[in-house]
Amino acid sequence: MISTVDELRARLAEVRSAAPEARVALISTIGSLHDGHIDLVHRAREVADIVVVSVFVNPLRFASPAEFAAYPRTPDEDERLLESLGVEVVFAPDASELLPDGSNTTKVTAGDLGLRYEGRARPFYFDGLLTVEAKLFHLVRPDVALYGERDRQRVFLVRRMIRDLFFDVEVATVETVRGDDGLPVSTRVGMLEDRDLVAAALLPAALDAAAANADRGIDACIAAAQSTLMGEPRIRLEYLSVVDPATFLPVDEGSNGPALALIAASVAGHRFIDNAEIYLG
Repeated sequence: MISTVDELRARLAEVRSAAPEARVALISTIGSLHDGHIDLVHRAREVADIVVVSVFVNPLRFASPAEFAAYPRTPDEDERLLESLGVEVVFAPDASELLPDGSNTTKVTAGDLGLRYEGRARPFYFDGLLTVEAKLFHLVRPDVALYGERDRQRVFLVRRMIRDLFFDVEVATVETVRGDDGLPVSTRVGMLEDRDLVAAALLPAALDAAAANADRGIDACIAAAQSTLMGEPRIRLEYLSVVDPATFLPVDEGSNGPALALIAASVAGHRFIDNAEIYLG
């Protein structure tokens, strides 16, 4: 587990010297690895020769020091998992290594879109995410970066940052890994009690209802999703929207074609996001 920038640079120089033509893949994580991360590593093996995984609980992505401190950390389990998967480089720095000035670091901003959807609930989140992602791109110089499709807004904003800042990095995505109940595999799902899991499973069910009614237009699509959630007091809905994948802005009434249905809600104090590809009209 490499913990400093100097060690990372030395290790990458060694790897590239041994295989100058090798393609490098980067998977950036905040630890507590699960089946979704395993799928990312397997996909990275298909598109690159060398896999670099960062494990960094980024304090810029959290609302408060208390929330940052409460995030579950499993470094020993993460290391064993990545070793078993044959990952060549694991970068697990302290916050002071990547953010020596703390929250006063130079930041990459996500702009207006960073304040919509996930950014509305956490206006600091995407600026913090993109800032560290840009640092990792600069340090690792990957040929391809891999992301799960559960957070489509993150993928969209990273792609836009790559374009705007002229990073020479491809983006590859991996389909969301789901449990038998339809919920995306995540650290938070594992923290729910059984009765709360039943409630949370209504979120992907709502997206299924939206997809099934998308041919009737946006209003019918959203109404079907909302109807699925009605009567469940454990769910606190934050947003439910349909956006254009090309702009990540709300689609107009009467629009036809591919779209994304987005949902975010809290269940038992834990926040969940999900999405589904739908076809309007």
